[in-house]
Amino acid sequence: MSIHVFSHASAAAHDPGPGHPEGPVRIQAIEAALAEASPRGIVRLEAPRASRDQLRLAHPDRYIDHILDNVPSTGYARLDGDTVMSPASGDAALRAAGGACAAVDAVFSNATRRAFSLMRPPGHHAEPEEAMGFCLFNSIAIAALHARAVHGVQRIAIFDFDVHHGNGTQAIFFDDPDTLYLSTHQMPLYPGTGARSETGSHRTIVNRPCPPGTGSKAWRQVVENEILTAIDGFAPGLVMLSAGFDAHELDPLAQMELVEDDFRWAAERSVELAQRHSDGAVVSVLEGGYHPPALGRSVIAHLEGLAGGSA
Repeated sequence: MSIHVFSHASAAAHDPGPGHPEGPVRIQAIEAALAEASPRGIVRLEAPRASRDQLRLAHPDRYIDHILDNVPSTGYARLDGDTVMSPASGDAALRAAGGACAAVDAVFSNATRRAFSLMRPPGHHAEPEEAMGFCLFNSIAIAALHARAVHGVQRIAIFDFDVHHGNGTQAIFFDDPDTLYLSTHQMPLYPGTGARSETGSHRTIVNRPCPPGTGSKAWRQVVENEILTAIDGFAPGLVMLSAGFDAHELDPLAQMELVEDDFRWAAERSVELAQRHSDGAVVSVLEGGYHPPALGRSVIAHLEGLAGGSA
């Protein structure tokens, strides 16, 4: 099974400043891991820039203009305490959203059944009109809505296993009866959203917060019994993954205790559901992960899981 991986040099050029956890070293570590592992079946493709029409699916024009007009020509532009842009950030953010949309196009053109957008900045904290948590445009939300608008996919499931709750994705789909957003995340932790009681207008939001110290066994039980069961019952035409790897035991920004094999397992189980409901179509989008060596290993495991155990 080939996996189409969309990337671009701008992902490493986006620089939020010295010491920032969401720095270029993240992509550099993944690329080094890919070079060392040389996984079979990986097809590398360039992430295109998202069009304004694609961005408008999740963000109004005034917000798009706010982001792009504030990209600095030199130095840094700080949008909040955590979210910083450099001169390359506009192109990187456009290509992060565009890469996610291209991944959707790849699986619905039958070029592949699995696709991964290997871009940064991440996106799942970006709300319709607010950049936050290192995120500028909500790439996975844009790609999901692109799948609906262009490919006619009605029911979409988004499983977000980043250690931080995807408040932006939840906000975008809170009133959408045809998008099932499911999240496992540490609580308490930034951004403070994601309680079990947050279920959306149509009960299509499924939050399963986990306490600090949650390890493989407990997390897999939650995923197996509550996340995957809900996706199976929803019967989506597309399975999407907000692939954050910061629940890893070595990650400095949280205190969950997952390991690489958990990310492989989650991908494998997601593929099984996709084979049942969406002709095997799975689109994955990189989110967090802030221990570079662990991030690189985790992405390799994730790709192996998407390929069914052997990338």
